[in-house]
Amino acid sequence: MTNTNQPSLAVELRGISKIFPGVVANDHVDLEVRQGEIHALVGENGAGKSTLMNILYGLIRADAGQIQVEGTPVPMQGPRDAIRHGIGMVHQHFMLIPVFTVGENVVLGSEPVRPGGFYDYARARQAIDDLTKRYGLALDPDARVGDLPVGLQQRVEIVKVLYRGARILILDEPTGVLTPQESTDLFRVLRDLVKSGKTIIFISHKLKEVLAISDRITVMRRGKVVGHLITKETNEAEIARLMVGRDVLLRVDKAPAKPGPVALRIENLSANSDRGVLALRDVSLELHQGEILGIAGVEGNGQSELVETLAGTRHPAGGHVFLADREVSNLSAASIRLAGVSHIPEDRRGAGLVLNYSVADNLILGRQRTPRFAWDGLVLRLRSIFAWAQRLISEFDIRTPSARTPARTLSGGNQQKIIVAREMATEPRVLLAAQPTRGVDIGAIEFIHRRLVAERDGGAAILLVSAELDEVRSLSDRIAVMYEGRIVSVEPPDASEERLGLLMTGGGTGDRLKAG
Repeated sequence: MTNTNQPSLAVELRGISKIFPGVVANDHVDLEVRQGEIHALVGENGAGKSTLMNILYGLIRADAGQIQVEGTPVPMQGPRDAIRHGIGMVHQHFMLIPVFTVGENVVLGSEPVRPGGFYDYARARQAIDDLTKRYGLALDPDARVGDLPVGLQQRVEIVKVLYRGARILILDEPTGVLTPQESTDLFRVLRDLVKSGKTIIFISHKLKEVLAISDRITVMRRGKVVGHLITKETNEAEIARLMVGRDVLLRVDKAPAKPGPVALRIENLSANSDRGVLALRDVSLELHQGEILGIAGVEGNGQSELVETLAGTRHPAGGHVFLADREVSNLSAASIRLAGVSHIPEDRRGAGLVLNYSVADNLILGRQRTPRFAWDGLVLRLRSIFAWAQRLISEFDIRTPSARTPARTLSGGNQQKIIVAREMATEPRVLLAAQPTRGVDIGAIEFIHRRLVAERDGGAAILLVSAELDEVRSLSDRIAVMYEGRIVSVEPPDASEERLGLLMTGGGTGDRLKAG
């Protein structure tokens, strides 16, 4: 007997298959999304989630299978078809024009016009104003997008798809670049959208967020669906096991640190932001061999400038940096690297990799002129390079067809493993790890965490910067809290989330301390 109370389907995918050269991205995938729900789609990087959603949005054509939208078979020949059938997609990397205003970005390609074909500014502004008020998406239509924080830029993307009449919204890794506060704001917006009748497909690898926001979950692994779950009846461990195909250690397993001598000493360090404004203010810290010092703080409070100054990619405005007893304050990035400092940058695609280079070339990046990999710093020693690459591919479980494969063709998790392998393999004295697991799936997170702890136990001094407070708390042996470019307190690793959160937003009674 049919259950008449069962919600109707917003989206039904049947037998979707897509093969790229050497890769089965989607293997006869079935997916049902009910109207008025938040449906999470989870899986490791490379599991086929984004490919499936790009097929639904018309960016990629399936090799086989059928798509139904609200009960009607729909041939998706391109995004115009998806938009016409009420589907909108907010991509992981925003598709906004920074120099345009919010309003100009929202209506781009669908501008209202007055008689004679002239842009109707007043109508556009009114439409955007109505949308933002209806869905609680406070935005200034006249603000320049490039001046907005990331959380508000994401709102612009959501308003863009709503402006085009979307009833079904696909969000691809929507919290990947958001602070915890911005993620909370986003979840409020999503719940309000569902209350107003929208349907949301939420792609993510953050299991706590999936459990907090979704109604049902579909799990993918290596191109196939391996599970359909009801959120309130499952847990992180079950989802992780389905994603990875084995039990996953969800907490960091580490022995107490055994700190040694001071490896890195910072005295009254200051630095300017890219806009020439003082962003790092008189920071003093000591980092010991054999410890992980975590930096906690809301993004934009000087963490990026701190790491870049220590790595030599940003010039200090004042203060001193010592590697053991050697001052390195004004050395170049290359000289600091040769002195034993490795750097996992927060922007892997922009600063960590040359995407068109091969995996092997990226694994020697920054050291390609050293005697190990080149004769006289000019002629590459290809055998040495590929032997090195093969060892690191195996040791760090980099999943690539070969060492000659371009880095751009790998999943985000495997791109991150290239950087982690390159920066750890030279046994650095100091490792600067900025957002080491950002945008990385749970299996790769577990792997990277284990490697960081192993480096610590091997005597490396690790400075960890992460927007994930759970990550900072679980990995760190001490936690320095940054606010408005200053260290406001140094806390023990068992400091409560509430205590750290208060310090991160300028509250609490913590004095600025010099870590000993």
